[in-house]
Amino acid sequence: MSVPQLNDEHRGEEILAALDTAFGELLAADPAAFRVKFRKMAASAFAFYRGTACLFYQDLDAERRGGPYLDERTSRVWIHGDLHAENFGTYMDSNGRLVFNVNDFDEAYVGPFTWDLKRFAASVALIGYAKALSDEQIGELVTIYAAAYRERIHALATGAKSDEVPPFTLDTAQGPLLDALRDARSLTRFGLLDSMTEIRDFERRFSSGGGAVELDAATRYKVLAAFDGYLETLPDASLARPDSYRVKDVVGRRGIGIGSAGLPSYNILLEGHSDALENDVVIYIKQAQTPAVSRHITDPAIRDYFQHEGHRTVISQRALQAHADPWLGWTELDGSGQLVAEVSPYAVDLDWSDIDDPEEIALVVADLGRATAAMHAAADDTSGESLVPFSTERAIDAAIAADEDSLIPLLVDFAHGYGARARADHQIFLDLFRNGRIPGL
Repeated sequence: MSVPQLNDEHRGEEILAALDTAFGELLAADPAAFRVKFRKMAASAFAFYRGTACLFYQDLDAERRGGPYLDERTSRVWIHGDLHAENFGTYMDSNGRLVFNVNDFDEAYVGPFTWDLKRFAASVALIGYAKALSDEQIGELVTIYAAAYRERIHALATGAKSDEVPPFTLDTAQGPLLDALRDARSLTRFGLLDSMTEIRDFERRFSSGGGAVELDAATRYKVLAAFDGYLETLPDASLARPDSYRVKDVVGRRGIGIGSAGLPSYNILLEGHSDALENDVVIYIKQAQTPAVSRHITDPAIRDYFQHEGHRTVISQRALQAHADPWLGWTELDGSGQLVAEVSPYAVDLDWSDIDDPEEIALVVADLGRATAAMHAAADDTSGESLVPFSTERAIDAAIAADEDSLIPLLVDFAHGYGARARADHQIFLDLFRNGRIPGL
């Protein structure tokens, strides 16, 4: 894509409008949290890009009326919604297997599959630029990602056996993906519990400090009532041992990260699958947010499918992620939809800080292309949800096959163009922020 020729003042107004639409109410309720969020976004163009999916989809809005590779089916695929190079990591699936895959489904929705590919491609351009790679090298990385995605989608669409397209596990991953899985394997539930809790009077309780907030009786009652509602959303298989859900303690937390600023959340300490203190489980209840994609998808059948944003996040994650967290569920609190999941002791994000060699980066982005394809293929008529009632891999494969030669140039051109746009936007945002021009701060 070509970079829009906007003067800084005009573009600054567009950035402020996008931030107000996405965060205005939360910012008004908790400006301090957003000062932290925006300072993190100010640190680099990539951090700014991570925090502004709202601006990205505002810029892509015209494409909802059509675009290359988009038809009635490929325009309504379950997508991640915020697919950038740092939204990948490890998790323990419901079969007890460590898997490396896409994570963080807060922005997931149903929309054009190309939006995920474009968001990832632009993130590669930003990472490549920060690592002083040439435009040619960045273009080659995007080419490798797109080719790996295309190859894996075609394999899945043509009925490849599961052992031909295995997930990334300790047995199949390589390079930095395998390093992340090995790091996750070295972690323990006891280590997580030791960092968050202490044993008092022969029972485990949350420790004070460290961001934990003691709750008053009324708030504690509301959180426990929301927890009871959450239990009803779990798959029947999760309820094998009712004692697992005995609540030991509850504390409040307040999100101040790039993605969770201003969102109230709570941690609940549970008995776990045995009476042993080292098997206790920590889950969190977090207010779910409106995904940026949804503001640019007008189909009421998609909007009306979800009870609230907590329900939307969970259903999307279960659709996109094979064998998702068995603790994953939803509830309501103070009239807002909530996401509920385990604070996993086995979560390790892909760390790009030491991935500098172009050949190693190429291996990683190829694997992430394959992971993206597997995610898109999982969320369709076999996912158990009726919202996408067709084979997504076959629909995407057919759309790409109709114009096989244009996919890579499309994504390479977009990566260069939007990467440049994001770097310029970051500087504009930085000047707005440091000069006190963001309303409410």
